[in-house]
Amino acid sequence: MSEPTTAPWDARRNAPAKGRLRKLVTWTFGLGLLALIAYGLKPRPVEVELGEAKRGPLTVHVVEEGKTRVRNRYIVSAPVSGQMHRVTLRAGDAVKAGETVLTAIEPVFSPLLDPRAKAQAAARVDVTQAALMQAGQSLSTAKVAEKFALNNWTRVQDVKEKGSISQTDRDNAERDAQMRQQEVRGAEFAVKVATFELEQAKAALLQLQSPTAAGSAIELKAPVSGKVLKVMQESAMVVAPGAQILEIGDPADIEIEAEILSRDAVAIPPGAEVTIEQWGGAEPLHARVRRVEPAAFTKVSALGVEEQRVIVRSDLIHPPPAAQLLGDRYRVEVRIAIWHQDNVLLVPAGALFREGNAWKIFVYRDHHAYSTTVEAGHTDGRQTEILSGISDGSQVLLHPPDTVKDGVAVVKRKEG
Repeated sequence: MSEPTTAPWDARRNAPAKGRLRKLVTWTFGLGLLALIAYGLKPRPVEVELGEAKRGPLTVHVVEEGKTRVRNRYIVSAPVSGQMHRVTLRAGDAVKAGETVLTAIEPVFSPLLDPRAKAQAAARVDVTQAALMQAGQSLSTAKVAEKFALNNWTRVQDVKEKGSISQTDRDNAERDAQMRQQEVRGAEFAVKVATFELEQAKAALLQLQSPTAAGSAIELKAPVSGKVLKVMQESAMVVAPGAQILEIGDPADIEIEAEILSRDAVAIPPGAEVTIEQWGGAEPLHARVRRVEPAAFTKVSALGVEEQRVIVRSDLIHPPPAAQLLGDRYRVEVRIAIWHQDNVLLVPAGALFREGNAWKIFVYRDHHAYSTTVEAGHTDGRQTEILSGISDGSQVLLHPPDTVKDGVAVVKRKEG
């Protein structure tokens, strides 16, 4: 079989066709490579986390460290000079009013028979009698105010059932009734203390006038029922009139005391809601502000800055049984509500950033981020009130990175 032969002119005709094919492949590969490079250099959308602007309630709190405090406390002092017996009680021991003997003071006859000492003892009896009368008047006034507050609270409860009174007015009436009850309790405590002081003053005067008839020693008995909070003088020694011996109080009658910056204390109204946290229990305690003291004091912070602070006292509301374990001067964390609105436009605080003197937010729209100037209002650290600039339902960028600029393409970060 003979091999096929190709004419010379046919070979020359096929050569250009093969060259064009090689050029086509080369150009196709080059253009594809350029396309890949262009695609690789194209800016990719920035992954961001999104949040939503929506309406809801907002409460602004002032957060400070506080401490518990026994509301009514009494410091037992020596009514006369003499030799005091050793105090056997310890902090935490229970005492009963008029029964528990705290200590005794034996007379030192030379000073006790001094006419000047007798005159001073007689004057002390007069002073304590006047203090007892004043305490009685204060108790009567407190009971009248308590009766009015309780009657008002009863009327408010009746009206509430008919649905014709606001929740705020109801809370104010309940708060006023509770505060008046606390005032009566404090006034009763003051009457007990005044009565005890009068008895001690009379005993001291009797000891001066007739040491033999009065006995060899003056017994100091507990003025109120409660527990010993602190023993100032334990050892037996010669004491002068007015020397502090020990402190008594009722640990069940606890109030919360917090030192608030004066600029924040201005915004705290009496009756403001208080949340007590970090007290040792699982659930926070609820309280109300009873008093914002009118005078501030200077305190040096941990950074060495002088600050003006105001003492704010709060009463616990229906504390659970576990709260009875709280003692005097225990540390707690106090959150006091200074501002509240039920319906405001809110965004997460992490969405706002500062640019000059203006607050701005990146709004997510059509897969792009657009910088928008807003007017920010109150904030609680997690949510911020927006007064103007965006509308309800707008999606905003949370914690936008530095790569996000106005108009840049963004994509929502996948969760998980």
